[in-house]
Amino acid sequence: MIHHVELYVADLAKSKDYWGWLLSELGYEKFQEWEQGVSFKKEKAYIVFVQTEEKYVEAGYHRKRIGLNHLAFWAKSIEQVDNLADQMRSRGMRLLYEDRYPFAGGRDHYALYGEDPDRIKVEIVAEHSLKE
Repeated sequence: MIHHVELYVADLAKSKDYWGWLLSELGYEKFQEWEQGVSFKKEKAYIVFVQTEEKYVEAGYHRKRIGLNHLAFWAKSIEQVDNLADQMRSRGMRLLYEDRYPFAGGRDHYALYGEDPDRIKVEIVAEHSLKE
């Protein structure tokens, strides 16, 4: 089990809005908060978001460079994935692969893909097995 993951972000306020809402929907609770960061915890694992120092923001993030490609989370159900997709659309959050939703990851992979404010890919997966 992962102990924690720490991500540096370009705009902490935007990231807190995005991740605070999404992670609470997935059962996480705010764990710590300080001027330059915030963390959310579920069971023993937590995710930390820290404001990037101004001198490093310009370099930006791209998931196809070396480093983190995406974060994937379990949903409780297919219904939760669909509900989150609807809520993300209504909140104006960017979704990926909408033309193949919910099977962009394959016919046995029921998932929602989106991007956070820094364009970090987020995947929400429901246990699913296609009945033949």
